[in-house]
Amino acid sequence: MRRKEAGDAVAASGEKKSSKVAEWANNPALTTTFRAIFLVGFLVTPWLVTTYQTNILISFLLYVVLGLGLNVIVGVAGLLFLGHAAFYAIGAYSYALLNQYFGIGFWVALPIGGVIAALAGIALAFPVLRLRGDYLAIVTLGFGEIVRLVLENWSDLTGGPSGVSNIPRPGLFDVKLSVADANVYIYYIVLALAIITIVAVTRLKDSRIGRALQALREDEIACEAMGID
Repeated sequence: MRRKEAGDAVAASGEKKSSKVAEWANNPALTTTFRAIFLVGFLVTPWLVTTYQTNILISFLLYVVLGLGLNVIVGVAGLLFLGHAAFYAIGAYSYALLNQYFGIGFWVALPIGGVIAALAGIALAFPVLRLRGDYLAIVTLGFGEIVRLVLENWSDLTGGPSGVSNIPRPGLFDVKLSVADANVYIYYIVLALAIITIVAVTRLKDSRIGRALQALREDEIACEAMGID
């Protein structure tokens, strides 16, 4: 009896804590304040840490962008997609190869790399359009492995396992930057991309397309009966 009462007390306290957290999360003024604090913290961080730590933060923000993109497919749409890293590789190698063979700079190659990765996604979408579950996972995993093997073994084009070296850093109006300043500059570029991605994914989830994807994730047959495809 005492154990049951103790368990009920613990459950009640847990519910109170969760309700308080939910109340804080639904408070617009509080959430806006926290977001502003985080933004200011990220803006001043590169001036307070070493170059190595700035590189770590750049990698962290890149993986934030990748994770948000994967969340749209796996979390919002509910599709078991295992080839996300392949599009990251396609976009990265697009810039590297465009710069190496055609001398195209970062700001011109950035949208081109995005378009090439998007075209690769469209090309993959056609054959796997009706696949679900384990079949989709196997096909997308195979696509990721194909991209990896092509990049590692097509040595004449991609440099093989050694990759592409001597890629110039993004420029800032023809201003010559030191290594530390260039890292800070790249950090702010990636931070801006991460913020844009967060806003875009949030708006997508709340949009008509996002709600349709969430509905398809929950019950595809019911969505088809209601005219959502």
